[in-house]
Amino acid sequence: MKALTTVLVLVAAVLAPAGAEAQDKVDTLKLAIGQRGNWENAPAELGQEAGIFRKHGIVLESLYTSGGGETMQAVLSGSVDVGMGVGTGGILSAFFKGAPVRAIGNSTTGARDLYWYVPAGSEIQSMKDAGGRTIAFSTNGSSTNTTALGLIETFKVDAKPVATGNPSSTFTQVMSGQVDIGWASPPFGVEAVQQGKIRIIARGDDVPALRDQTVRLMITSAPTLDAKADAIKRFAEAYSETLDWMYSDPAAVAAYAKWVDVPISVAEDVREEFYPKENLRLDRLSGLDAAMQSAIDMKFLSASLSQEQLDELFQYQAGPVK
Repeated sequence: MKALTTVLVLVAAVLAPAGAEAQDKVDTLKLAIGQRGNWENAPAELGQEAGIFRKHGIVLESLYTSGGGETMQAVLSGSVDVGMGVGTGGILSAFFKGAPVRAIGNSTTGARDLYWYVPAGSEIQSMKDAGGRTIAFSTNGSSTNTTALGLIETFKVDAKPVATGNPSSTFTQVMSGQVDIGWASPPFGVEAVQQGKIRIIARGDDVPALRDQTVRLMITSAPTLDAKADAIKRFAEAYSETLDWMYSDPAAVAAYAKWVDVPISVAEDVREEFYPKENLRLDRLSGLDAAMQSAIDMKFLSASLSQEQLDELFQYQAGPVK
């Protein structure tokens, strides 16, 4: 398996919130999570610190990767139990090719959080100027891969997609001139925009097909789901409870701001401007037909999956798909 680029972050023993009773049964689940620091990817970290997962009898070991491709690789190799934020197109492709991947919940719907930028002094003013330039995405099969290809198609330019890894490594490559157009998601780059170091030239929502499409999913493998069905279901319940807390309690925003080392005002803007709660709801699945057609157009799939195949692939753990 390709070496994962970040270190294992283990937070094992946490106290349950006052008045809450932790379950006697405690299971440990290993997670692979793309892009540390995104609000979308924060529930595992924040919910564990708050004792919510422990209350459901779950302890998490979180491994952060450079993107959805590495995350899915870790899941399918058995190195981790659950992968977070894996691009829908990559999952459809892997399943179509026989990989025992299972989608157990929505990570995010819509591409509102993703943006593409250039250095402030760049000649590129918009995606219309991207012809003959390089445009970044994280890893093959990721949602940024799909979105970058979608931007190229939407604006009818012959830009060259380049895998650049996480936002930090991408920023280095852009600012050093190795790549023309970088990608990021908040909170990364927000202060650089405010300081006039970079300019945003495109957003994921500029691709019409992605505006209401479930673009990233939570996954596990079929063997893991069979062996750990109860633990994974409790994980989904704890995750949903954590999301409710993150959108209702100022303490959650403060915890997030501390975790990613940004002012609370920035954390609040990240949540309100880029991540509507409805887009993160675990039981959401939108625009699947469009996602399959996009995957076909981008050569991830050769044909749409049958309803029988979809029923096998999508095994949501937080209630019926809505």
